[in-house]
Amino acid sequence: MKYKSVFDIIGPIMIGPSSSHTAGAARIGRVARSLFGRQPKWANISFYGSFAKTYKGHGTDVAIVGGLLDFDTFDERIKTSLQIADSLGVAISFHEEDAVTDHPNTAKVVIGDEKGELELVGISIGGGKIEITELNGFALKLSGNHPALLVVHDDRYGAIAGVANVLAKFAINIGHMEVSRKEKGKTALMTIEVDQNIDDAVIQELTALPNITQVTKIVD
Repeated sequence: MKYKSVFDIIGPIMIGPSSSHTAGAARIGRVARSLFGRQPKWANISFYGSFAKTYKGHGTDVAIVGGLLDFDTFDERIKTSLQIADSLGVAISFHEEDAVTDHPNTAKVVIGDEKGELELVGISIGGGKIEITELNGFALKLSGNHPALLVVHDDRYGAIAGVANVLAKFAINIGHMEVSRKEKGKTALMTIEVDQNIDDAVIQELTALPNITQVTKIVD
């Protein structure tokens, strides 16, 4: 793994004690909140590996809930996020899982309300950096370090080209892109990390394309 600067090695400004167990967890929670688009009414959080063994002592629980409440890694409110969630009527449950995962710092977050729910799996890879590896059953690789687009679409010829053409029209440079599908010819998911934040006009044009069913942006 390559680091761009010494600050990537040291880690982000954060509420302690651990960049992997605290800052990383907060970022996983915040990406879930961003993708859900609103404050959830409930959250079921499962910890695996090292997360499951040490989450209470390392503050992983308060950090990931702080992220779900849209608190950044340095926000002092993370320390009392469980109490804040309770005061807001957000029901939280934690589960320690025995299953062996590919990475020791793995969390699965399932959040929802009366309008719907979202399931996300994320790993904390060190220095406050994360990867989202699964979203609603789709495998993906999303760092959360850059603005990104998640495009749900029908698995049809021309869908990817149409999205790429819109991004080119608005001079948006793609840093990373991949496509995941559960079954050939059914629903697929494009994960696109870009170099600049995305205007609503881009979202509107993407949404109007044939075979596109949902477009969600993640702001850096």
